[in-house]
Amino acid sequence: MNIYAISDLHLSFSSDKPMEIFGENWEGHFDKIKKDWERVVEEDDIVLIAGDISWAMKRENALADLQALAPLKGKKVFIRGNHDYWWNGIGKVRALAPDNSFIFLQTDAVKIGEFVFVGSRGWSCPNSPDYTAQDEKLYLREAERFKLAFLEADKLYQEGDKKIALIHFPPFTQKKEDTLFSELFEKNGVEKVVFGHIHGAGYYPLKTEKNGIEYILSSCDKVGFKLVKIY
Repeated sequence: MNIYAISDLHLSFSSDKPMEIFGENWEGHFDKIKKDWERVVEEDDIVLIAGDISWAMKRENALADLQALAPLKGKKVFIRGNHDYWWNGIGKVRALAPDNSFIFLQTDAVKIGEFVFVGSRGWSCPNSPDYTAQDEKLYLREAERFKLAFLEADKLYQEGDKKIALIHFPPFTQKKEDTLFSELFEKNGVEKVVFGHIHGAGYYPLKTEKNGIEYILSSCDKVGFKLVKIY
């Protein structure tokens, strides 16, 4: 079993949101992702999708985007991104799943084989550009959601398992200062963290290490519209 990651698919099969407006490299971007996915992923593999799945504003409109992913092999583990406005009510979101290969995480965890996955959206961290008092509230709330997720992970975890966290926003700034997110990951024995959100000319290393944890950027345009192998 292999584990791959990708994020920020920004699919729009039921809405008029062409990603080409953000650059020529986005032209036919889902076809590029799909081609690589079909090349590397087998049925027993796992693909982590760290948010910004669909441009849809309503759940029913996101269904077409989820259905586009349904024929692709592997278990698909999703978290919410800041543009996933259709993600409203985790029970209703899970009811949208085209089949049992779709797993949606929100303040909880799932175990597949020897891997325990936790995930939440996260938010901008202190010392980020334009960080405001409103961001502080969301940052603290998302940290609490991760605390709850790790409580669920503890119920699933067995000795020898590996913990992987998904977060949409970068869990710290480029200076790699400690944050509530990074502290929680370290406290709870996470081995790898997958995140997205960074696009275009915004610089962030594709892989970085902090206090023994590997952090992996998976925004699709940053990784050439190819899946990143995690394990």
